[in-house]
Amino acid sequence: MTPAPGVRIGNRRSAPVAGIPVLGLTEFGAQIEAATAGGWRIVTLFGTPETADELRLICVMAHDARGDLAVTSALVGRDYPAISARSRQAGRFECEIAEQCAARPHGHPRLRAVRRHAPDHAPSHWHGGSADALANGLTTIGGDEVHEVAVGPVHAGIIEPGHFRFNAHGEEILSLDVVLGYQHRGVERLLECTPRDRAMYVAESIAGDSVIAHASAYCGAIEALGRSHKSPRAQAIRGIALELERLANHIGDLGALSGDVAYQPAASYFGRMRGDCLNLLMAMSGNRYGRGLVRPGGTTFDIDAGTARDIEHGMARLGDDFRATADLFFGASTVQSRLEGVGVVSAATCIAEGFVGIVARACDVPRDVRHDHPYGVFRFAQIPVSTAWAGDVYARALVRRLEVQRSIAFIAEQVHSLPGGETRAPCGALARNEFVVALEEGWRGEVAHAVLTDATGSVRRHKVTDPSFHNWPAIEVAMPGNQISDFPLSNKSFNLSYAGHDL
Repeated sequence: MTPAPGVRIGNRRSAPVAGIPVLGLTEFGAQIEAATAGGWRIVTLFGTPETADELRLICVMAHDARGDLAVTSALVGRDYPAISARSRQAGRFECEIAEQCAARPHGHPRLRAVRRHAPDHAPSHWHGGSADALANGLTTIGGDEVHEVAVGPVHAGIIEPGHFRFNAHGEEILSLDVVLGYQHRGVERLLECTPRDRAMYVAESIAGDSVIAHASAYCGAIEALGRSHKSPRAQAIRGIALELERLANHIGDLGALSGDVAYQPAASYFGRMRGDCLNLLMAMSGNRYGRGLVRPGGTTFDIDAGTARDIEHGMARLGDDFRATADLFFGASTVQSRLEGVGVVSAATCIAEGFVGIVARACDVPRDVRHDHPYGVFRFAQIPVSTAWAGDVYARALVRRLEVQRSIAFIAEQVHSLPGGETRAPCGALARNEFVVALEEGWRGEVAHAVLTDATGSVRRHKVTDPSFHNWPAIEVAMPGNQISDFPLSNKSFNLSYAGHDL
């Protein structure tokens, strides 16, 4: 059994910063390499200034099968040997560190820009660095018959901005490069410098379709540092809201896939059902995306008896309607033939790259924070992990179908037997010199908020890792060998967040 890489921690359990090991860089890289080879994966890897001339790299890793989390660290200068030369999972994180902290990982297999902004977390004596310090790293393939196709960042539909660069031979895709960063807002610096009450609004705005997931992860970190203990009722209400957010987005994605393959009956019905889920969130919080519901210490609003009945009846209707529509969609041979074998991600690639959420579960890698690192109501009410094996568009759609069915059952059960108690508890000042990581299973996958406090109890570093940061490389892996016309369908099956990645 591979030992823990560093000191063990718990999900939403703070620990003294002094207890985090500070290793030599060679040992740090070797430990991460051994851990990733032994079943661990990188949750987040980031830099924070330690002195005016030194950067501290902090790595949080998870062993999902064992339910373990661990953290370790190392000090580096402006140039250091790349960890990604030994562990593929570190590659994208080291690109981010080079951009945010101006520390160059020499020997990185593919150092390229992540968001294209000037360093904002570099030690104070490390002057220089610009938004153009790293290249976009676009792939070039020679040959008279190879051509490039550029898509975006301005798109024909009402979607977020991102640039996609294809190398193709005829209609066959040879490579795909994804260039993001057009929505960078400086979220992490805002969370570090803004008072808690206002920072809550920033957390809710990280990704507009994942308000509950990011708000809950943010609050989980603040509550651990502020020694706040939520009531069982508040935990249940948060769980219901999270699963309603999952329902709305999963059903919406199935509707988008239906429209993309011109199966209009399912597209229409799924679209209407998505609206029903958003309306239930509005009944709980006053708006259709759940803003203002989750706050440190619990929830702002309670679920009264009338709202509970509405949600329970809504789940019963939704279960019947969804089952009938899903049977039509998944039972149509034309739909099956269009979805199967498109945009495949293998289990081996998923494990090597550290993909999470639907992308992982669709290739039979059962990663789910609710099951592996349970928190809140999910410590007492288990939701089975939904998996498929093929790793293609059909598998990702099937995982959504299974998760919708299980979320409906969970919500109906919880709202029928809501525990008593207040919906909000006090949340004190943040503990000094402590570290915490809060994981939440959003509808796309694992949301991570890691917070480090200083000697005054102020936030020294707030690191946000959206599941899309892990998973955007998956679409680059999935597309070669497919047709260019397969890209919109495959892209919708991933449905990754641009804003969540860009921060």
